[in-house]
Amino acid sequence: MPVETPTAAPAPVTPKAPAARPTEPKAGVAAERSARAKKVKRQVPVGRVYIQATYNNTIVTFTDPQGNVLAQSSAGLIGFRGPKKATPYAAGSIIRSAVTKVQGYGLREVNVFVKGFGSGREAAIRAINANGIAILGIKDVTPLPHNGCRPKKPRRI
Repeated sequence: MPVETPTAAPAPVTPKAPAARPTEPKAGVAAERSARAKKVKRQVPVGRVYIQATYNNTIVTFTDPQGNVLAQSSAGLIGFRGPKKATPYAAGSIIRSAVTKVQGYGLREVNVFVKGFGSGREAAIRAINANGIAILGIKDVTPLPHNGCRPKKPRRI
């Protein structure tokens, strides 16, 4: 028969306090950060602008030729509320805001794609040209129904 030897009970485990973070970075880390160059934005001289002009809002998106978004802006983002969002003045402000975001990419020429029937569509195109970006072409991509929706079935009386 095996003999059991008495063992001491394990000591209760207390959670360790998290290690205190040093208040100042190490000398090597600070030197490494200053030596690293600031990230340079890629240059995109030619791009696309998508303008969605609805009766309630105007949304503008600047992209590169592959469709990757560089900057976007809308009337609500700038601070317009209610019916003022769909005005031509708001469209000009939207373009001005988006062009300032895109300036770091060196965008000089764009193809414009306009969608919708809102009052901001013409003003947005004019504002692109007024803010120093050349327009290569304008295309209307508003979806149009070929035969419309299926009509309601006739009423039975």
